Amino acid sequence: MDKRDFLKTLGFGVAAYATTASTRTLAAEVRMDSDPKIRRARALEKGDTIGLITPAGALTDEEPITQTKEVFQALGFKVKEGAHIRARYGNLAGTDEQRIADIHQMFADPEVQGIVCVRGGNGASRLLDRIDYNLIARNPKVLLGYSDVTALIMAFYAKTGLVSFHGAVGSSTWTNKLAKAFDEQFIQNKLQRYENPLDKGDSLIPYNDRITTIRPGIVEGRLMGGNMTLISGLCGSEFLPDFKGAILFLEEVDENIDRVDRMFCQLKNAGVLGQIKGFIFGNCTGCKPASGYGSLSFQDLFHDYIKPLGIPAYTGARIGHISNQFILPVGVRARMDADKGTIELLEQALL
Repeated sequence: MDKRDFLKTLGFGVAAYATTASTRTLAAEVRMDSDPKIRRARALEKGDTIGLITPAGALTDEEPITQTKEVFQALGFKVKEGAHIRARYGNLAGTDEQRIADIHQMFADPEVQGIVCVRGGNGASRLLDRIDYNLIARNPKVLLGYSDVTALIMAFYAKTGLVSFHGAVGSSTWTNKLAKAFDEQFIQNKLQRYENPLDKGDSLIPYNDRITTIRPGIVEGRLMGGNMTLISGLCGSEFLPDFKGAILFLEEVDENIDRVDRMFCQLKNAGVLGQIKGFIFGNCTGCKPASGYGSLSFQDLFHDYIKPLGIPAYTGARIGHISNQFILPVGVRARMDADKGTIELLEQALL
């Protein structure tokens, strides 16, 4: 599986502009105590139009677009395609200019209330220095995706304060459970509580979706995070937000443990780990020990980088390149319990 192959992801946004643009822009700007000013999009309604974009990797055939359309039509939405979703430039879904044009068009289009990334892949970081962040700030819509879309989620929050979402994309497998989570987050705008399912089946104890507590405790803070490669790659740039007092969540895919070690080291040396109040590691799907003479384990990495922080921390959350992953709003306040492996939103993510 490609690291940013959004097999199980979704990205999209919710609009606020047209005739009520100035009013909604003001309403979307909220200051939370000492937290930076944030912008919230409005909740979706059935009958709204969802725009489709491919901001990272190229599509190899038409099927992901067809399936994405069917999913959102089944959920009760209209669908509008970006002009370049079938474009290709090497492994990318078109040139940088084409992919940026689709992002800008969807944020500017008053007919579009939500934005869905058909897939992820690779290449979103190439766009960050040319995106019109003033346009996005004037028209706050929710971007939801994961893996490579983490670059956009981080940059949008750093530059505009926009609350975006880390979750499924259009080409994900849309189970009834995922559809329910989508409805609760984006239509009902509920204060979500995230906890791994504890279905023991015919076993005496649960064997799947287990969490491991690194350090016990309960803490509150802004929920921040995404793909580990993308976040570590943005260190030192203007596109990485301030993580002071945040609850950091990370996920990864198809990386050797020595590379994960290098990324933890980068986050430590850049001062990110030293600022956070809580830590959650999701899934590292397809990750394996380094070849050669021995390898560190994930337990070693958590012991070396996370335990010394003295903050509540746990691993095993349903975050990452997996089915039915959590849909997490990035930038809102939350409470995590490292003993129980739970995350609870303390404020609504949408208007």
